[in-house]
Amino acid sequence: MISDGVEDEEKWLTAGIAGLQQNAFYMHRALDSNNIKDALKYSAQMLSELRTSRLSPHKYYELYMRAFDELRKLEIFFKEESRRSCSIIELYELVQHAGNILPRLYLLCTVGSVYIKSKEAPAKDILKDLVEMCRGIQHPLRGLFLRSYLSQVSRDKLPDIGSEYEGDENTVMDAVEFVLQNFTEMNKLWVRMQHQGPAREKEKREKERNELRDLVGKNLHVLSQIEGIDLELYRDVVLPRILEQVVNCKDDLAQYYLMDCMIQVFPDEYHLQTLEILLGAFPQLQPSVDIKTVLSGLMERLSNYAASSIEVLPEFVQVEAFAKLNNAIGQVIEAQPDMPVFGAVTLYSSLLTFTLHVHPDRLDYVDQILGACVNKISGKGKLEGKATKQIVALLSAPLEKYSDIDIALKLSNYPLVMEYLDDSTNKVMSNVIIQSIMKNKTHISTADKVGALFELIKGLIKDLDSDGNDEMDEDDFKEEQNFVARLIQMLYNDDPEEMLKIICTVKKHIMTGGPKRLPFTIPPLIYNALKLVRRVQSQDENASEESTASATPKKIFQLLNQTIEVLSMVPAPELALRLYLECAEAANDCDLEPVAYEFFTQAYILYEEEISDSKAQVTALYLIIGTLQRMHTFGVENRDTLTHKATGYSAKLLKKPDQCRAVYACSHLFWVEDQDGIKDGERVLLCLKRALRIANAAQQMANVTKGSSGSVILFIEILNKYLYFFDKGNTQITVASIQGLIELVTTEMQSDTATSDPAADAFFSSTIRYIQSQKAKGGATAEKFEQIKV
Repeated sequence: MISDGVEDEEKWLTAGIAGLQQNAFYMHRALDSNNIKDALKYSAQMLSELRTSRLSPHKYYELYMRAFDELRKLEIFFKEESRRSCSIIELYELVQHAGNILPRLYLLCTVGSVYIKSKEAPAKDILKDLVEMCRGIQHPLRGLFLRSYLSQVSRDKLPDIGSEYEGDENTVMDAVEFVLQNFTEMNKLWVRMQHQGPAREKEKREKERNELRDLVGKNLHVLSQIEGIDLELYRDVVLPRILEQVVNCKDDLAQYYLMDCMIQVFPDEYHLQTLEILLGAFPQLQPSVDIKTVLSGLMERLSNYAASSIEVLPEFVQVEAFAKLNNAIGQVIEAQPDMPVFGAVTLYSSLLTFTLHVHPDRLDYVDQILGACVNKISGKGKLEGKATKQIVALLSAPLEKYSDIDIALKLSNYPLVMEYLDDSTNKVMSNVIIQSIMKNKTHISTADKVGALFELIKGLIKDLDSDGNDEMDEDDFKEEQNFVARLIQMLYNDDPEEMLKIICTVKKHIMTGGPKRLPFTIPPLIYNALKLVRRVQSQDENASEESTASATPKKIFQLLNQTIEVLSMVPAPELALRLYLECAEAANDCDLEPVAYEFFTQAYILYEEEISDSKAQVTALYLIIGTLQRMHTFGVENRDTLTHKATGYSAKLLKKPDQCRAVYACSHLFWVEDQDGIKDGERVLLCLKRALRIANAAQQMANVTKGSSGSVILFIEILNKYLYFFDKGNTQITVASIQGLIELVTTEMQSDTATSDPAADAFFSSTIRYIQSQKAKGGATAEKFEQIKV
């Protein structure tokens, strides 16, 4: 059925064009022979094709444009004739004898255009005559195109100020009256289209009307181009007449389009000065009109106007623009109780953008808007969909404008608005806040501000209800937690007391995070606290004994111990052990032996009870040995206890190569290269001999299981340890022991059962080259190494 209708329409259009072209041909022939009567006859027959009611607006427009092109040629002919002998007045009367009214009116408009140009009669009289006579066409589609043609041919002939058609007195008013009258009649015809035809074709009619809306809107554009319309005329005549027509037509499509069109075509300055009149029309519009888009468009234009020049800002204050817009939005929301939350939030978002441009110093206005938004969305539960996007835009605007989260923290309603976001959008907004802080390097320096900030971004810190159900992408989760970690690292205050409060505040908030979050958020807090420890320690060294500060290293270490203990229960034992050792080293720098010993004890307990993976044990043991080697605060007893434990752990590792390497690493615990460091050469030698025995055992196991002696890499590593301690002056390391090791390695490498290992070969070659380089140095070093034969 639809395809049949389209085909029929194509046929009717083709027939119409054919008839039009045929009559146009005869019209041109008559024009060429200067036969005016025949020319008018054929032009009237040509224009009769526009009387059809069978075409849709789109197809009718095609037909109209062909007729329009022919009428332009006819108009040129009339101009030339009027310059010769033909009286334009007689021509004006002659075309009125056309049989049908529609062709007659098109011809009248064409001749009328030439008549005005000839200036043989006042333009205002001819225009008034034409606009009145066009009332004769009441068919909506035909009437709209006829009046559009009238508007087109007359737009450059209006009696405007400075125009060649300007009359003696107040002719601008005549021009305004003509355009307004044409606009009013066109709007009536346009609206009438909606009420013609069966109800089932309502959507089709709306589509057709949308195609025709620019015909009506062009009148407003013509009005805006009239030079004589100053602010007073616009305020007293033009705006009230347009609004009267818009409100009285009671058609939602017309009201939406015309309000938007009017806002776009007239100057921003006029809108600002007539804001009260303009805004007064909004609550009178139909409930189904998309007011939020129109009103948002108005506020956007005013915002851009305010941003264009600082000189116009006093005008906004003078007319109390904020109060009027705020009041208008309240009235619109009240007049449309069914307005969705999305619509209301969009309006408040636009008002906020306007306020930030016009009144950037008025935080009370910003908070007032957020408060109004809270009132609108309260009782609606968590928002979803489009509304959440608008809330994010609303909350992001102050951050973008002020580039300072401090400003947002001063707004009492800011966190209240965030409460209405669903969990996923809350996270998005939290990310926006953190990225704003990082981008602008915002300094958040008090515990109260930090508390308020972390309350705002709790979506990233706290385990939310949806986290269990909503499986988040692992990479996204890590990225957002890394943002939180960077934020924690940025927190700083010169005053240690306040910094300790900040750390306590952060701890309170991040402890609400679950086992997935804590491994990301606790480490940066620990490192920030350790920075504070070192700062307090350096200040204590410079300060007198009278200090009674609560931010002491001991107090901070207590806090750190409690915090890491939580992490060890997550469980994340490897990370907790690493942090315990970091704290032990900081306590060592502060000469707090009992505190450092306690941290080591906790690390050992974690190693024994929680770390069972062999690779993790090896890594943890190297960390323990490395940290313990740097400790200088321990007394003999405590150091021996911890060292004995470490060497014991080394010998109990699962794999022989790991045992060997850990045992020879323990040798460094007995030889520390600083002023007061321990230098127990005998125990160093014991560790190295023990490592050698384990390496031998590993070699034998390789022979039994694989039938080959395996790699000699362990022997080469032990040889390098011997050389290290020999170079450092350990008298227990003799030339004979080194020589024996070199021979052992050489023998093993040349053995028939040896496994080829290029890495071991290269390592041994480098070791031999090192010995040779030491010999070449000269002096005591060369003398010492000279005894080693390679």
